[in-house]
Amino acid sequence: MKPVISSLEADRWASLFHRLPADLPAEKPLAMPLQAFGECPGRFTVPPTAPLNITDRRLLLFTTVLALTCVSFGELLRVSIPDGVDVIEGAILALFLPLFAWIAFSFGSALAGFCVLMSRRPGAALLSESPSRPMSRTAILVPVYNEDVDAVFRRVRVMADSLQSVTMAGAFDIFILSDSTDPEIHDAERLAFERLREHCPVRLYYRRRAENIERKPGNIAEWVRRFGGAYAYMIVLDADSLMSGRAMLRLAHAMESHPKVGLIQTVPVVAGCSTLFGRWQQFAARLYGPVATAGLLWWSGAEGSFWGHNAIIRVRAFAESCGLPPLKGPAPFGGAIMSHDMVEAALLRRRGWGVHMVTLDEGSYEEYPPTLIDFAIRDRRWCQGNLQHLKLLASRRMHWVSRLHLLMGAFAYLTSPLWALLIGVSLVQAGLAGGGEISAALGAMSGWLFLLTTALLFGPKLMSLAWTLIDRDRRAEFGGSRKLAMSVLTDIPLAALMAPAMMVTQIGILIGLLSGKPSGWAAQRRDVAAISAREALDCYRPHMVTGLVLAAACVAVPSMLLWLLPVVIGLLLSPWLVMLTSRRDLGVWTRRAGLFATPEELRPSQLLLEGGTEWDNVVQIAPAQIGRKERAAPGSWSGDGELIPLH
Repeated sequence: MKPVISSLEADRWASLFHRLPADLPAEKPLAMPLQAFGECPGRFTVPPTAPLNITDRRLLLFTTVLALTCVSFGELLRVSIPDGVDVIEGAILALFLPLFAWIAFSFGSALAGFCVLMSRRPGAALLSESPSRPMSRTAILVPVYNEDVDAVFRRVRVMADSLQSVTMAGAFDIFILSDSTDPEIHDAERLAFERLREHCPVRLYYRRRAENIERKPGNIAEWVRRFGGAYAYMIVLDADSLMSGRAMLRLAHAMESHPKVGLIQTVPVVAGCSTLFGRWQQFAARLYGPVATAGLLWWSGAEGSFWGHNAIIRVRAFAESCGLPPLKGPAPFGGAIMSHDMVEAALLRRRGWGVHMVTLDEGSYEEYPPTLIDFAIRDRRWCQGNLQHLKLLASRRMHWVSRLHLLMGAFAYLTSPLWALLIGVSLVQAGLAGGGEISAALGAMSGWLFLLTTALLFGPKLMSLAWTLIDRDRRAEFGGSRKLAMSVLTDIPLAALMAPAMMVTQIGILIGLLSGKPSGWAAQRRDVAAISAREALDCYRPHMVTGLVLAAACVAVPSMLLWLLPVVIGLLLSPWLVMLTSRRDLGVWTRRAGLFATPEELRPSQLLLEGGTEWDNVVQIAPAQIGRKERAAPGSWSGDGELIPLH
C-alpha cells in the first residue's frame, strides 16, 4: 500500500525545512571516466592479499572436474561407438558434455568448501578481530526505487544506532539515494528523512535524481562523481540490506589495513522471510550456503565477485576503474549494462586491485523474493544482464578468473534450454526407435552414469547436512536433528517439483529477450500474503501446456515415462505449487512446526528484531519448544560473531 500523507502534515513539516541542515553535503567531485573494454589499462599486478597457494587450489579443482567429466563422457562414448554414433546420439553427447561439466564443477567447488569447513583452519587475516577506529571516512549508500518507505528508514535507523553502539557514528555518513518515480512515495521519503535526521546519531543525507539514468549503476556513479572525493570507502547496500555497526567497522578497518584491496564482498544471510516459499529458500540458503560459499571463496582468492550490495569499496579505485560504457548494439543485449556488479569486480581486478569475499557469522543480511513469481521477475532482469556478459569475455587484460565468474553467471541461464534440448532430442531418438527402447547412450545414462550424476547433484546437499549434523550447536541452530531431517526431506521433493517450472520460466525469459523484449525496471514486491489462483494460472498456463505436451509424448514413447514423470508432474502442478508456497499463513504454520527453521529465526539478534522487514514474524523459539508452543522473546545483543575469510 502506498503511504498517504495529509496536506496538513506536509505543510507542518515543510515549515521546518528551512531550520534543518542541508539535504546534502558540499560537493567534492571525483572523475569517473568510462572504461574501454578493448584497451589495456596498464600493467597487470597480483594483489598482496592473494593466497600463496591459489594456483594449486585452482589446479586441484579443475583437475577434479576434468577427471569426472572425462570419465563420464568416455563411458557414454564407449557404449555408443559399437553401433555407430548417428546424428541424434551425437546431439545427445554434445548436450551431455557441458551439462555434466557444470554439475561436476559445482560438486568439486562444494567438496573443496566442505574440506575447508571440516579442517577448521583459519583463513588469511583480512579482517581484524579487534578493529580500531578508521582514520578515513566511509559513506553508506542506500539506493531506493519505489520501496516501502517505513521499512527502508527503519533499517537505516537501526544501522545508525548500531554504529553508535560501537562508538563509530562519526566515521560514517549515510546517503539515501532515491530513484523513486511515484510522487507519493517520494513525499513519504522526504518526511521520513526529515524525521529521522532530527535524532539520527549518524550524518544522514537524502538525494533524489530527476532522471533515472542507467538505473542503480547510474545512481551510484552520479554520487561518486558529485561526492566521492570526500570519502575513502563506500558501503553499498540494497533497499532490503541490513548490516550491523560492528560488521561495517570491521570492513572499513580491513580496507584501511590492506591498501591494495579494492572491494570486500560479504556473503549476506537471508533472513526475515514469512511466506512458505521465502522460508524454504531461506532455509536452503542457510543450510547449503556455507559449504558452497566456502568453496567459492577458496578458489576465488583475490579474484572474487561483487553481488551489488552488502560490500565495501575503495571509492577512488572504483572511480578510476568502473565507469561503465554502454554495450554496442540494440537492447536487450546492447545498451546499458544491467548486471553491473560482476563487471565492476572484473574491472577493479583488471587494474590490479584485490577483490575479496568474506563470510560473517552475523551482521550482514538480505531478504528474498516472497514467491516464485517475484523470483522470476527478478530472474528476468538478472538473465538479461548476465547474458550481456558474454560480450565482455574477450575484454583485454581481464583476469581469467574474472572471465570465469562472468561465464558462470551467463551459463546459469543457458542450462535450462540445454536440458530442454536434451529432453527433446531424447524423445525424438526414442520415438524413432519405436518408443519401446532407448539408445545405448541413454542406456548408459540410466545405469551407473545416472547414479554418478545423481551423486554429484545431491553431494553438496549431503555434505552440508553432514557438516551441520556433526556439531551439536549447529544442529540446535536448525531446531535439532529431527526437525532438520524433516526439513531436508521436505526440501528435496519440493525442489524436484519446482525445478521444471523454473526451467520453463527461464526458457520463456530467454525467448522474450531474444525477441527483443527488455526486462524493464519495476519496483520489487518484497512481501505478500498470498497469490490468487488467477495470477498463478495466468503466469503458469504455458507451463501446464508444456506438461501436457510432455505427458502426451510419454504416452507415445513409453520408454521415456520414468525419465520425464517428475518433470510432467511438476509442470502440471506448477500453478498450485506456486499458490501454496506463496501463502504467509503456511509459512507461519511451518515455522510453528519447526520446519525450515534457521538460526536467525530461533535466536534472532537485536539487529534483526529491530530492523528486519518481517521482524514481527521473526520470533525467538526455544529449540525444545519447536513444534509445541511458540514463545516470543527479545533477542540478546552479542555483537557480530566471527568473520571468516576462508581464503
